[in-house]
Amino acid sequence: MHTQPLTASTAFQALRSQYALVKNRRLAELFAQDPSRFDTMSTKAAGIFLDYSKNLLDDTTMRLLLELARERRVEAQRDAMFAGEKINFTEKRAVLHTALRAPLEADLQVDGQHVSRDVHAVLERMRVFSDRVRGGDWTGHTGRAITDIVNIGIGGSDLGPKMVCRALRSFAHPRLRMHFVSNVDGHDLDAVLSQLDAETTLFIVTSKTFTTMETMMNAQSARRWFLQHGDAAGLAQHFVAVSTNLAAVNAFGIDADNMFPFWDWVGGRYSVWSAIGLPIALSAGFDNFAAFLQGAHAMDTHFRSAPLETNLPVILALVGLWNRNFVGCGSLSIAPYLQDLELFPAFLQQLDMESNGKHVAADGVALDVPTGPIIWGSAGTNGQHAYFQLLHQGTDITPLDFIAALKPNHRLPQHHAALLANCFAQSEAFMCGKSADQVRTEMQAQGIAAADIEALVPHRTFAGNRPSNTLLMDGLNPATLGALLALYEHKVFVQGVLWGVNSFDQWGVELGKVMAQNIQSELLAPAAQPERHDSSTNGLIVLARAAL
Repeated sequence: MHTQPLTASTAFQALRSQYALVKNRRLAELFAQDPSRFDTMSTKAAGIFLDYSKNLLDDTTMRLLLELARERRVEAQRDAMFAGEKINFTEKRAVLHTALRAPLEADLQVDGQHVSRDVHAVLERMRVFSDRVRGGDWTGHTGRAITDIVNIGIGGSDLGPKMVCRALRSFAHPRLRMHFVSNVDGHDLDAVLSQLDAETTLFIVTSKTFTTMETMMNAQSARRWFLQHGDAAGLAQHFVAVSTNLAAVNAFGIDADNMFPFWDWVGGRYSVWSAIGLPIALSAGFDNFAAFLQGAHAMDTHFRSAPLETNLPVILALVGLWNRNFVGCGSLSIAPYLQDLELFPAFLQQLDMESNGKHVAADGVALDVPTGPIIWGSAGTNGQHAYFQLLHQGTDITPLDFIAALKPNHRLPQHHAALLANCFAQSEAFMCGKSADQVRTEMQAQGIAAADIEALVPHRTFAGNRPSNTLLMDGLNPATLGALLALYEHKVFVQGVLWGVNSFDQWGVELGKVMAQNIQSELLAPAAQPERHDSSTNGLIVLARAAL
């Protein structure tokens, strides 16, 4: 990992000077001056087309950004990750989510483990199990076929499979209903259990250690619910585990043959490609899960081999760094114009913010530039009628990633034309805006009085010059979805290398967990006055005790 401060690099200093030259330029003018701008600033790989031409940069900016990537040794760090080196240096772990989607012949070995062979052995077990459930051969304790599958997990064990199952709704098995429970709030589990028949429900309990507080509390409550309708002998037919803790899984009542393992080099937010993806194989079928892995592997291959100048993850990362560290944009809005990708912004929140929400570099020294932006968004066109007003006319500049498919998975062609029209129109509107002269001309044509026109002009003017990327797929299918996720994974990795942070730990997540355990014991303790906290926290504990 690079330890020199980012701002000390030659390319970064040159980029500061470059921004001073371009910051007052208009995107519309850049397009007018260069008819080939779209062709020059777009590229395609693994079924994903990226148009980054609507960002406030030119050829010189891109050349300097690419120089920065080389100065920061992006290629060397990329190769180290794929080779299984322990680039997660604070936890002394390899980072091998890419191995989860590599073919068996990749033959990767790390610390004596034959990674490729072990991965494909688990995949084969997932194939056999998912085929049995989908085919009706795996039944509940009364012999009835499974109709409902409940995934109990949290973080990456929930966000990934839930998002993918929703995105691949068109490929789902017609008999199986998928449910996801993550929140320790009992309302989450209660809302799901109220819909279920215990005789036809299968629970997947997902926890690497089988000790994750939220997951195990939900799992134990689901177990008690099941035992109200069946006996302990039936547990093995209604509960399976994705874990590494065989003893705890057995103690819960789950058969060892029904535990699907993964490894410590699989980070939670990168785990959807592992046995964590079992709900995807059950819902969409193992062949589609395999296609999902293959799409990601195609993006991996592109990331490893393509020159930086045409490398999608690298370009997306560099454009994002330009907007974050030079244009000064504190957030990035994800706008999928695909209803089936409605959970994608939430998935990217964890991927990006948990990875690069860091304040120190590899050497422990405080960073002198902002790192990961705030990631947020929702499905288009809904966002247009909610927060796009702020993006168009607010005081902050927020870049957007527009994501769309050229072909729909439905037979309502007029809807899709309207959807794409809105997607493309919004990216154009954010870029061009509307000048005061344009507003005056429009209102004059409507016959509005001159005095009223001048009063309204400031309110109807749009500054424009808002940056955006547009990512297009031919269609939303398992392979293109896999490539899309891998693209963003590698983008986050590249930005972490550029900033000099460890993108693969998450110590900020751990702090609140430990403190919550202490407070939970106090909430359930005899009603002695808590004294170990500040007066606010002590007072809140007292109020909660009275209500429990």
